[in-house]
Amino acid sequence: MTELATMEFHPQPQAGEARPWAFPAPERGTLGNGLTLLRCHRPGQQVVAVEVLLDAPLEAEPKGLDGIATIMARAFSEGTDKHSAEEFAAELERCGATLDAHADHPGVRLSLEVPVSRLPKALGLLADALRAPAFEDGEIERLVRNRLDEIPHETANPARRAAKELSRQLFPADSRMSRPRQGTEETVTAIDSAAVRAFYEKHVRPATATAVVVGDLTDVDLDALLGDTLGTWTGSQAQVRPVPPVTADDTGRVIIVDRPGAVQTQLLIGRVGADRHDRVWPAQVLGTYCLGGTLTSRLDRVLREEKGYTYGVRAFGQVLRSAPDGTGISMLAISGSVDTPNTGPALDDLWKVLRTLAAEGLTDAERDVAVQNLVGVAPLKYETAGAVAGTLADQVEQHLPDDFQATLYKQLAATGSVEATAAAVNAFPVDRLVTVLVGDAAQIEEPVRALGVGEVSVVRAE
Repeated sequence: MTELATMEFHPQPQAGEARPWAFPAPERGTLGNGLTLLRCHRPGQQVVAVEVLLDAPLEAEPKGLDGIATIMARAFSEGTDKHSAEEFAAELERCGATLDAHADHPGVRLSLEVPVSRLPKALGLLADALRAPAFEDGEIERLVRNRLDEIPHETANPARRAAKELSRQLFPADSRMSRPRQGTEETVTAIDSAAVRAFYEKHVRPATATAVVVGDLTDVDLDALLGDTLGTWTGSQAQVRPVPPVTADDTGRVIIVDRPGAVQTQLLIGRVGADRHDRVWPAQVLGTYCLGGTLTSRLDRVLREEKGYTYGVRAFGQVLRSAPDGTGISMLAISGSVDTPNTGPALDDLWKVLRTLAAEGLTDAERDVAVQNLVGVAPLKYETAGAVAGTLADQVEQHLPDDFQATLYKQLAATGSVEATAAAVNAFPVDRLVTVLVGDAAQIEEPVRALGVGEVSVVRAE
């Protein structure tokens, strides 16, 4: 008789006690050359993240040279006084490092990630790029050609085309915010190495820059290391740069960017709002998330789950420019795409969602899910040094206190459904939204006009 096999069951592991978590607080300091430093020791993070913020905003670009900040940002990794472009790339690769750079309305940002064991070498390369970039004629010409090649692809992308049109509609033509961030074909063509050098010399200096260093710094003498690298970068003293006021026109209206034959309509609905200094920001974050922050939010429940118009619609807030006195500005927007025949019905239902929100408010259940998603997952969101460094750099860029993110999570947890409702309704008032539709005007114009959500105009797609 065969003996039956028996299975031994072990006790199910029990979860340990939850450990308190807070967004990490940095230490502040200043190098001898005036460079502001934020350091954050994160035990176990063997890949160190470094963010360098340069006070070279898009509004400082010379007239007719929109896009020069982008070309300069890309040129930082194209050679120095010590290394050619190829040598510089090879040296970074030997370090196991990545170096990225981009330009946006607040300024230019360089992002370095490198194993802590190779940090000295990588910081030396970063310092060389900032201290003595080559800006060789041939490299600048190549970067300009690359940028010109990108523009037709961006124009052909419905989401990018919608964003370009919304900025053009919201802001006056003489405002830098009304024009493409990386320049147009005309302005980029006018950029050469001499112009890039002049922009660099006018705006790039350690006294107006900030470096953020995050990672496991256990055996790193960071002060000495920075003194030998970024500390050797010199430049003129900080200069006060006037910040022009921002005006916007978010009168309710609809602009159709005509794409004959398009099988989908890209929609982008937006207006301007206060920056993160405003007391309403936490409630606005929570209310906007309930409206369209995830697959289970109101907009998706109606437009995706119930009606099947779309794969997803999102609502979000994005800071465009922040100021210490709270006079900055943000973009509040709803974005998604729907199939062409259902453009009118989808917009009608979207407006019904907004009106219902104003009339009935958010439920406590919606609020609770949003808080859990925003606050509960924060420890996972900031597992890497790069994520922490990026958020600290955002705070610097937006002139926020170093404890802003930590305080924000506490404020989100304390925000009730009534406050979140009021903030979301104020963020997306049904009569103050600029709607951009990229699609087939012949099919969507009349159904959209019939909705009565604002004056409708049609523009030709480039």
